[in-house]
Amino acid sequence: MALRLNVATLLFSLPFTLFTLPLHAASFFAQVESTPPRGVLPLHHQLLQLAPQATPEALRLAAQALNCADPTAERLAVIDYSLPSTEPRLWVFDLRQHELLFEELVSHGQGSGDAQAETFSNTPDSHQSSIGLFRTMNSYYGRNGYSLRLEGLEPNVNDLAFERAIVIHGADYVSDAFITQTGRLGRSHGCPAVREDVTYPLIDSLKEDQYVFAYYPDAEWLATSAFLGCTAAAQLARR
Repeated sequence: MALRLNVATLLFSLPFTLFTLPLHAASFFAQVESTPPRGVLPLHHQLLQLAPQATPEALRLAAQALNCADPTAERLAVIDYSLPSTEPRLWVFDLRQHELLFEELVSHGQGSGDAQAETFSNTPDSHQSSIGLFRTMNSYYGRNGYSLRLEGLEPNVNDLAFERAIVIHGADYVSDAFITQTGRLGRSHGCPAVREDVTYPLIDSLKEDQYVFAYYPDAEWLATSAFLGCTAAAQLARR
């Protein structure tokens, strides 16, 4: 009698088991499809751990962009232009040694805003800052002293950075004393200027084929940047 009951129970439950299998499979594949590309989450978590005071969204997108452009990069600078110039908003990471090298004040362009940057441009003589992903080039001595050239990697967003002479350099208007006196940092012609005291070590840590990611929650850029949420095929094409 017990054997008949067990067989009946098995036969009764079999259709429900077969019916639920596709649901589990669909759930599994949906989870796989929503999983970010390999490398994004570990780098994102690493940046957050090293700079917990930074804006999480800025670090998340910086990790995405770097993972897309060059997963083997050793150094990354993140600038968060959504923060006012009175707050530290530049972080330089050593990705190989897992260290935060710098947490610094950084200026924006005169044309981008007062204490808060609000508008950005790729246009020469606009004196506005540019957002997006940059690759660093060589260091040199110019009219602003020791400086670092930047190559903008995003068409119509920052790809005229070299032509516009958008460089990292030191400036006396980037200091706590200047903030105390005026309520904000001084402003550049579009360059991310830093404190004079850190110019040499900061530039030397970033020069020659490292990366700078400048963030601002600009809806059009977030929706169209080739480096944000790029596919595996796009990653391979850039390598």
